[in-house]
Amino acid sequence: MSNPSRPSRVVLVAGAAGPTGRAVTARLAARGDTVIGVGRHEAGGVTAVDLADPEAVRDLARRVDREHGRVDGVIHLVGGWRGSKTFADTDLADWDALHEQLIRTLQNVSLAFEPLLRESDAGRFAIVSAKAAQEPTQGSAAYAAAKAAAEAWTLALADALRGTSSAATILVIKALVNDDMRAASPDRRFPGFTDVNDLAEAVAALWDRPAGEINGTRLDLTT
Repeated sequence: MSNPSRPSRVVLVAGAAGPTGRAVTARLAARGDTVIGVGRHEAGGVTAVDLADPEAVRDLARRVDREHGRVDGVIHLVGGWRGSKTFADTDLADWDALHEQLIRTLQNVSLAFEPLLRESDAGRFAIVSAKAAQEPTQGSAAYAAAKAAAEAWTLALADALRGTSSAATILVIKALVNDDMRAASPDRRFPGFTDVNDLAEAVAALWDRPAGEINGTRLDLTT
C-alpha cells in the first residue's frame, strides 16, 4: 500500500523478469514508486535491454532521464551461478559467462546511471551478493570471484557517492528461495536461504535510512 506522506521515487530494477525481480518490483510499486523493470527478455511490463552492451545501457539512462527527469534508485538483480565439484574441475568458461552476467552488466549500469544517482536527493544503488564472496569453496571459485569483483566495484561506486544524498549498498545472502522452489521441493528446508519477499523488504527499507549510514556497507540478510 502506498504512503501518501512518502515521496514517490523513480527506481530502475535490472533483472526484473525473474522471481526476485518481480518481488522487488511489486514491493516498490506498492510503496507508490515508479518502477522501470528491465531484463534480457521483454515480458509482463519488463523492457528488454542488453545490459552487457554499454551503448544500450547509456541509451536506457538517457531515455529514463528524458521521460522521468530523474532516477532515485537502481537495483541490480542480474544473477547467475556456475560451479564445479572440485577446484581442479573448474571450467574457465564459467568465469567468462559470469563475468558478463555479474560484472559487465553491473559496470555498464552503474557507469551509465551514476550521474543521475548523484543528482537525486535520495538515490540508492544496490546489488545482491553472496556469502561465497567472503567464504569461497573450491567448487565455487568462478562464482565467488565474480561476486567479490562485483562487491569491489560497488564499493568503488559508494566512494564516488560519498558526501552526496545517495548510497551504494551490498545486500548479502546465502541463496534466495521463492514459493515456486518450495512447491517443487516440499520436503526441503532451505536453511539459511533468504526469501525473495524479505529481500524486497530490505530493498524498500534502503530509503528509510540516511545515505551516510548505508553507503559502502554490506547488509547481511542471512541472520
